[in-house]
Amino acid sequence: MTALADAAQLTPAAHDNVLTTAELRAHGMSEGTIARRCRPGGPWRRLLPGIVLLGAGEPTRRQLVRALARYVGGECMVTGGDALDAHGVALPRSPAVHILVPKGRRMLSPTFAMVERTARPPEPVVVDGIPFAPAARAALDAARREPDPGRLRDLLSLPIYYGLTTAAELRAELDAGSQRGSAAVRSELRAIDRDRDTYVHGWARAVLRDGPLPPPRWDVTVYDRRGRYIGTVDAWWDEVGMGWQFHPPGKPHLGHLALAAAGVTVVRTDPERLTTDRRGVLTELAKAFRTAADRRRPSVQCLARVAA
Repeated sequence: MTALADAAQLTPAAHDNVLTTAELRAHGMSEGTIARRCRPGGPWRRLLPGIVLLGAGEPTRRQLVRALARYVGGECMVTGGDALDAHGVALPRSPAVHILVPKGRRMLSPTFAMVERTARPPEPVVVDGIPFAPAARAALDAARREPDPGRLRDLLSLPIYYGLTTAAELRAELDAGSQRGSAAVRSELRAIDRDRDTYVHGWARAVLRDGPLPPPRWDVTVYDRRGRYIGTVDAWWDEVGMGWQFHPPGKPHLGHLALAAAGVTVVRTDPERLTTDRRGVLTELAKAFRTAADRRRPSVQCLARVAA
C-alpha cells in the first residue's frame, strides 16, 4: 500500500478511523509521511502520542474513547457513563472519558481523560474491541461523582431496570470499593429498594435475554383501530399482537380481559417467578408467541414509552 492510500483502505470501520502509528507503518507509511499528514491543515490529526485519527475534523466521543483505550493499553478499561452507554444505557456522560488503570501504572493523563488508579480492576467486558468496566462498577464509578440527585438515581436504577445488574451487586461493589462519595449512593440504593418496579423490569429483561424471542417494546398502551383504549402491558410483541403482564402484587393488571376479547394473546406472570422459575416463564412465553404467530394478528395498535 502506498503512502497516498485512501484512509478507508487503511482501516476497517470497526476501528472508527483511529489507528496507531505502528499500524500505519505496517501499512507501508513512513514516519515522515505520517507526520506530514498530521500537520495543521493536513488530512489527519494526532489525538494522543502514537494515536492518529484518519480525518481532520473534530473527533467524536466514540473516537476519543477508542483512541484512549488504544493509548492506555492492556489491563486498563473505560468506565462510568461511556461504559454504561456501551452496555446499552444512554445517560449524560462526564466531559472527560473515565478510565481505570492498575494502581501501579504511571502515565500522563490526557486532557480529555479522567484517569483513576485502582487496586481492584474488574474483569472487563469487551465491546467492539474496547474494554469496558462491567455495568455495576461503571454505574458506581459514575455515581460517586454525581452531585445531581436525579442523574444519580438514573445511574443506579436504570442498569437495574434494564437487567444489567442488581441492587445486591451494586451494594456489594460499593462495600468492596472506595468509600469516597458513597453516602449519597447508599441513600439512593435504599430508595431504589423501596421501588419494586425497578427490580421487576430488570428481572423480566434478564429472562428474555436468555431466550429465543425477539426483543419487545416495553410499557405499552394498546388501542383498537379507532383509537379507543383497551389495556396496558409491560412488554409487547407487535408483530404477532402479544402482550406480557408482570406487575407486582398490589398493582392492577390493566385490561387483560379486554385485551383477550380483542384477540390479543396475553401472558400473565407472577413477578416472583421471574427469579424462581425463569426457564418455566420463558417456555410459557415462547409457546404463547408461537400460538400468536399462527393466528391472524388482532386489529389493534399501540403506543410504547420505551423501545428495547
